[in-house]
Amino acid sequence: MKHTLQAWPAIILAIAFSLSSCSEDTGSLGVRPQEDAVTTSTETFGILSNSIINNNVPANSTACYLGKVIDPETDKAITATFATQFHIFEDYTFPDEDLIVPDGDGHICESIEIRLFIRSVFGDKNNPMKIEVLPLSRNEDKLLKESDKLYTNTELESLYVDDGAEPIATKVFTATDYIMTEAERSSSNYYDNVRIVLDQEFGDYIMRKFYDRDPSKKSPFSDSYSFIREVCAGFLFRPVSGIGTMLNLEVCTMNLHFKYKSTEYPDSTISALCRFAATPEVIQSTQFESSDLSGLVNAMNVGENNTTMLKTPAGICTELILPINKVFKGHETDSISRASLTLVRVNNQDEDAKDDDYALGIPQELLLVRKQNLKNFFEKHQVSDEQQSFTTYFYSTYNSYSFTNISRLLSYCWLEKLDGMKAENKTEEDWERDHPDWNHVVLVPVVVSSATDSYGYTSQVSVNHDLSLGSTKLVRGTEANPIQMQVVYSSFASSK
Repeated sequence: MKHTLQAWPAIILAIAFSLSSCSEDTGSLGVRPQEDAVTTSTETFGILSNSIINNNVPANSTACYLGKVIDPETDKAITATFATQFHIFEDYTFPDEDLIVPDGDGHICESIEIRLFIRSVFGDKNNPMKIEVLPLSRNEDKLLKESDKLYTNTELESLYVDDGAEPIATKVFTATDYIMTEAERSSSNYYDNVRIVLDQEFGDYIMRKFYDRDPSKKSPFSDSYSFIREVCAGFLFRPVSGIGTMLNLEVCTMNLHFKYKSTEYPDSTISALCRFAATPEVIQSTQFESSDLSGLVNAMNVGENNTTMLKTPAGICTELILPINKVFKGHETDSISRASLTLVRVNNQDEDAKDDDYALGIPQELLLVRKQNLKNFFEKHQVSDEQQSFTTYFYSTYNSYSFTNISRLLSYCWLEKLDGMKAENKTEEDWERDHPDWNHVVLVPVVVSSATDSYGYTSQVSVNHDLSLGSTKLVRGTEANPIQMQVVYSSFASSK
């Protein structure tokens, strides 16, 4: 211990000497050298835009529509037909057959009905409409399969209904059910719905599929896959007359009622309900038929027309051409810390005078996605990644949509081009000619679903096309009056 203590003065003296020999100037301690100083600058660039038709609108969705209305903007009819399958709980069973109580005519099914529960109505709630219900085919060549890619322009009837098939039911209705009293409709337990009664024979058929099956084989009620292929493939609902009402459906159910004897109380009879519902586990798809919109889009893209359009469910989107080459010219070594743009909505001239029942809604959420990724984004059920896709919402206060920072998109496209030119051994001009959409993005009206975990972190669960009846116009970016994008650059002084 004594030798150790004696060594400390020498060690301290050596450290002091080494510090003094390095520098006597302490003024720069803790200060970044001038050549490492960060500088920022801001520039504004113009974006061009136009309207395009998007024909690839996937229709696999829990949002289903039914009806026929006149588009107030085009004066053309829009017709919505939808098809649905039904989900069944695994290994579903009915009571033993000898416990079933038939009615006076020998039917083991007391009654069977379909209920279409209504989320919202576009148009006149008092307008009479007539629909037909067609059975979907269980034949393998026409079976609606999980692997099928369905779009809003898919011909559902010709593809999934047997040729010559007759409707199993028809229904004339109004969206407001006047069979119910006003008090009943005002009840918190009541939901607007369309009730479609099916023949008892169809209910008997379903129950017989359970009782008359081969017990050595898998039950057709063991799961939805078997039920769809062996019992009921689902239904197609199509409007056949009436115009002026479009239903947005919350859910579709098929309710089968029957009676059976109680094993505990032999003298008692129990009324039972077997409910099959259209849920996300099975396919639901809406087909929209409307007039050709190419003429409308072409007219909007001519000359200095000052608006573009977002229209649903017809699929008119707005395309933006990003000036990426201009953004990076002279800034090849800089970092883009922010790139923001605002898309201003143009009010309809007669907006305040419109009948609320027939006023097209304003798309509330927008997806900005690279044009070349548009199809795969929805087919692969992607969510925005803040690099090649972004979402935003309608700012009613400012009557606009804003994307606060798409800097990662600009950098991604720029580096993709540089890497592509090198990999393909092409000049900039040749590469851009072969990849014409490399700097194009599309604005698509969507519905975004999010979830919050136990830590309070919110993330997107799904981003789907908005299939509601909506439309709005945006200020168009032209050569004379482009959309403004503000870009903020960051750089080190040493890189200049």
